[in-house]
Amino acid sequence: MNLLFLLVWFAVCADQDARARRVSNVLTFGAGLIAVFYLVMNGESWLGAPSPQPWWALLLTLLLTLPGYALGRLGAGDVKLLIALALASDPELVLGTFIGAGVTSVAWLLMRQRIWRQVGQRVRTRYPQLSPETSTKQPFVPFLFLGCIATLIWVH
Repeated sequence: MNLLFLLVWFAVCADQDARARRVSNVLTFGAGLIAVFYLVMNGESWLGAPSPQPWWALLLTLLLTLPGYALGRLGAGDVKLLIALALASDPELVLGTFIGAGVTSVAWLLMRQRIWRQVGQRVRTRYPQLSPETSTKQPFVPFLFLGCIATLIWVH
C-alpha cells in the first residue's frame, strides 16, 4: 500500500512537470517531511528499508543531483523530488531511478520527433513541454517516474 501511495505521488509530480515544467513545493517538501517523520517514528523508510538506508540514499541523491543543479541541468524540483524519494526508500531505488531516467530521457530525445507525430491532440495539448519544438531542456520528472517504475519492475 505504501508503494501505491509513493507511485501516485510520483505520477502527480511527473504530470505537473510535464505540463508546466514545475513541481509544486507542497508536493516535494510535503512528501519529504512525511518521509522524515515516518523514518524517525518507525525506524524504517516508507518502503520498509532499515534506518541507515534512507540516509545513505539521501547522501547518494545529493552526490548525484547537486552537480547537475549547479550546472543548470537539473531543476530545484527535480532535486527536491529525489530527496523525498531517497528518504522514503533506499539507495538501490534512488540509483535505479536516476539511471532509468537517464536512459529513458536519451531514448525520448532520439525518438521524440517520430513519437510526437503519432501522439493524439489531447496529449499534445496537455503536455506541451514534451513537444520537440520546445526548448532542448525537457522536463525531467516524467523520466524519473519511468526510471522508478523500471527499477521497481527490475528489482521485484
